[in-house]
Amino acid sequence: MGGLYLLDYGAGNVRSLVNAVNKLGYEIEWVKEPDDILKAEKLIFPGVGAFGSAMQSLVKKNYAKPLKQFIESGKPFMGICVGLQTLFEKSEESPNIPGLGIIPGTVKLFNKYDNNKAVPHMGWNKINCLKEGKDINYGINQDKVYYFIHSYAVPYNENIKEWILSTTQYGNEIFISSIQRDNVFGTQFHPEKSGYAGLRLLKTFLEGYYNNNNDKEIIIKNPTKLSKDEFTRRIIACLDVRTNDQGDLVVTKGDQYDVRERSTNNDINCGQIRNLGKPVELARRYFDEGADEITFLNITSFRNCPLSDLPMLQILKLTSETVFVPLTIGGGIRDVIDPDGKFHSALEVAGEYFRSGADKVSIGSDAVYAVEKYLANNKKLSGDTSIETIAHAYGSQAVVISVDPRRIYVNSPEDEPNHHLIKTSFPGPNGELWCWYQCTVKGGREGRDIDVRQLVTSCEAMGAGEILLNCMDKDGTNSGYDLELINDVKKAVRIPVIASSGAGKEEHFAEVFNKTNVEAALAAGIFHRKEVPIQNVKNYLREHDILIRSDDPSF
Repeated sequence: MGGLYLLDYGAGNVRSLVNAVNKLGYEIEWVKEPDDILKAEKLIFPGVGAFGSAMQSLVKKNYAKPLKQFIESGKPFMGICVGLQTLFEKSEESPNIPGLGIIPGTVKLFNKYDNNKAVPHMGWNKINCLKEGKDINYGINQDKVYYFIHSYAVPYNENIKEWILSTTQYGNEIFISSIQRDNVFGTQFHPEKSGYAGLRLLKTFLEGYYNNNNDKEIIIKNPTKLSKDEFTRRIIACLDVRTNDQGDLVVTKGDQYDVRERSTNNDINCGQIRNLGKPVELARRYFDEGADEITFLNITSFRNCPLSDLPMLQILKLTSETVFVPLTIGGGIRDVIDPDGKFHSALEVAGEYFRSGADKVSIGSDAVYAVEKYLANNKKLSGDTSIETIAHAYGSQAVVISVDPRRIYVNSPEDEPNHHLIKTSFPGPNGELWCWYQCTVKGGREGRDIDVRQLVTSCEAMGAGEILLNCMDKDGTNSGYDLELINDVKKAVRIPVIASSGAGKEEHFAEVFNKTNVEAALAAGIFHRKEVPIQNVKNYLREHDILIRSDDPSF
């Protein structure tokens, strides 16, 4: 098939979409100038980040007018995420910037005060198709779930029901999750990140199966509000990547952040970096086993390596060719200077990772430094921290804060008046019943005078979209997650939280979901060593009535 074009306005990860199209046996051209849009026989417009940034870029590059002409021509068009939102008249995200105005309506912020959900809407959710008819739904499978990552959406509106293909419920809100009319198709979810279910949907669009809505047999239904949404919990596989003593990139795993083998009966590997496999191969294995997301944490600094040559960029590029679930990269998301003295901002570093296949970046030590600056400035935003600049350019949903705290025990609240304390059910070494969680930097090697409550609330205020909550005391212990820490953070923020550190068996995942209402749970070593396979975790959760994604094992 010829004439398939991708409209990329320069924001976020479109590499994964290109890889998905290639996986399906198609080649895709990139729009490089306005005339390319009108040359296309089919056009895909993926959008990531802010509505206003997308529309400003379309106008600046002179894409807006030919894009509307293309849609009006009757040729097949597909918009993804912000690519769907720009079809509407305006958005609350950027109220002074008009959209393309093809569909009446306004993109609105989710209700952050709905206690049934965190914002952004980040994860896998069900689709409710409202149109019934031959070839009308582009292969959407209502028994599957699809991947969403957004804070803004178009609420259901019966006045435009001829445009609405499907809706999705999140908390108590019902929003438009896909649109279809004549040649126009769009999804709020990301099919290229929705596993094999998403690939099937893309394949249907590429093969040209769509209905022009003139079929009299088409039935349009109204959505049904459920007592509870069908949003699933996520299981995330984490790969700590670093160079071993031979200079090879390997996946490793620490015990309380120590990644070197310990002495056991004169083991010849004592003191060596623990090697649990190759990053790309392990990531593909986890995708096949059903991981809902994959996180790479780069724990090697690569200080003497130019930005463009960072080994993690190649790992992301190779992984995104065969892994079609969200990828997060952490480690080194900060201002850097190349060996030749060239400066790169944290925003530039993040941009390289996004263009290489990452969907989210995880900020660790730099987030602590940013919060220290924020608090010293009386909680006034500076606009120049890594969190703020990346969130502004790519959206809050692209920014994850990785927290590395450790417990500091005290006898009473009076002993530590400057930090947020919790009363613990697990006394300290001297019987202390109170503790605070100290944030650390440099891989846990240095403690700072910042507690976890200060960190997560400040990062949320600066624009972060998710918290990856580790715990040094639990890392590598296989004793279960730190439920006290997780519950305390969940009460403090409205953004999604990922529980990390301590999982050792299937029951620990059910426990953390049931007792903290956390959105996702992450594990590493038990997955690497196959002590607890991902499918075993998912089967256990299903048996205990916890909603979890299932996907076919192959395309």
